[in-house]
Amino acid sequence: ISLDYHYLNSYLDGVRFPRMLPVKQHFPRPCVENPDEKIREEFGRSGIASSIRPGMSVAVTCGSRGIVNIHRMMREICACIKSCGGEPFIVPAMGSHGGATAEGQRQIVEGYGVTQEYCGVPIRSSMEVVCIGQTEDGRDVFLDKNAYEADGIVVVGRVKPHTDFRGPYESGLMKMMVIGLGKQKGAETFHQEGPARMAANIPMFGKAVIRHAKILFGIAILENAYEETALIEAVPANRIEEREPQLQQMAKELMPQSYIQDVDLLIIDQIGKDISGDGMDPNVTGRFCNPYVSGGMNARKMAVLGISPNSHGQMAGLGYGDVTTRRCIEQCDFTATFPNAFTSTTFSPFRIPMIMENDYYAIAACLKYNGGGDHDNPRVMRIRDTLHMDEILISEALAEEAEKHPNMEILGKSEEMAFDENGR
Repeated sequence: ISLDYHYLNSYLDGVRFPRMLPVKQHFPRPCVENPDEKIREEFGRSGIASSIRPGMSVAVTCGSRGIVNIHRMMREICACIKSCGGEPFIVPAMGSHGGATAEGQRQIVEGYGVTQEYCGVPIRSSMEVVCIGQTEDGRDVFLDKNAYEADGIVVVGRVKPHTDFRGPYESGLMKMMVIGLGKQKGAETFHQEGPARMAANIPMFGKAVIRHAKILFGIAILENAYEETALIEAVPANRIEEREPQLQQMAKELMPQSYIQDVDLLIIDQIGKDISGDGMDPNVTGRFCNPYVSGGMNARKMAVLGISPNSHGQMAGLGYGDVTTRRCIEQCDFTATFPNAFTSTTFSPFRIPMIMENDYYAIAACLKYNGGGDHDNPRVMRIRDTLHMDEILISEALAEEAEKHPNMEILGKSEEMAFDENGR
C-alpha cells in the first residue's frame, strides 16, 4: 500500500495532545494459586478419573486462545490421565485458525509452550474430519479424525462471554466441541446461518457431539480481569449442558471492563487472537460486528496501534478500528487470517482502517477530526489491550469521573504523551 505520508501528515499540524494520568481499576479477584494441584483435585471428582480405563487412548483439546497457564494445565491434565492408565495425546482444536492448516495449528499451540517435549505426549494435528452424525434438524456434525478415533476425548476450554452473540452457551466447552474440534469443515458448517442463529446452534450442535462422540469430561477454565486463573472445574460429559450456563454467568461477572464508558478517543496498543477471538473484545470496546449483541464503551474514534506477537499476524479485529499504523499493517498475515473470515462469514472485523505513518499521526488524526468531540479538552483513554484493563491511562478531562468512581484510583500526576524518534 503506497501512501504519501508527507502530504497526509501536513493535515495534522498543530494538533493538541492531552496530558494523561495513570489509573488503576479494581475488579473482583478470585484466583487459583496452584493450577497443577487444582487439576489433580478435580480428577478426584465423581465420574472424572473413573471414566478413564487402563490402556485407552485419550484426545485432549488445546485451543488457539491465549489462556494463562495453559502449558502447565495441559501437562498436568495429561499426567493425570497417565496416572489413571490412559494414553493421552493433544489435538489442536481451533476451527479454521492457523491458516486452516495442520502445521499452522500445531505452531499456535507450541507457541503457548504446549509442546510434545514439555507435556510428554504426542501432538496430532490434522484438518481431516469425520461426520459423526446429525443435529436434531438434520445438519451434519463433524469432528477431528484423530479425536474421533481415540477411545475418549477430554475437552479443555475457557468459558467467557462471546463477541458475536448472547446466550446461555457462548465461548466455552460446547463451542470447543462444535467449532474447535469441528476444524475448518465443522466451523464452516456451523457458521452458515450467521450470528443470528449462533445462540441456538451452539447447544444444538453441542448436544449432538456429546451424543455421537466419546466425550469423557470437560475441564472448564475461568479467568479474572487480571489474566489470572480464577476457577478450574472438571465437568462430566452428562453435566456439561447443565453446568456451562452457570459457569458462563460467573465468567461475565469476572470479565475486565472500562468503568468509564463514553470517550472521544480510545487508543488500543495491541490487538490479537491471543487476546480475543475478535482481536479486541467488543464486550469492552462496544464495537460489534452485528446487531445481535451490544454493550461496552461508546468511543467516537478508535486508534489501533499494533498486533500482539502471539497473534502470529492474525489481524481479526483491526476492522473495528477507525485508524491504524503502517507498523500494524506490516505485522498482518492476511493469508493466515482470511480463512477465519471465510469460515465465520463475518468480514467486518477483517477490514483495513485508515493507515497513518505511525502512532503519533494515528492519534493526531483521531484527535483533530473527531466530529462532536471536545477538541480543547478531549476525553481520551489508552489501554494496552482488552485483556489488561486494570491499569489504563486517561486524559485530564476524565479525571473527575475517575476520582468519584469507587473502583477507580488515580495513581499519579498527569504527563504529556511521549513519542520516540519513530513516532511510537
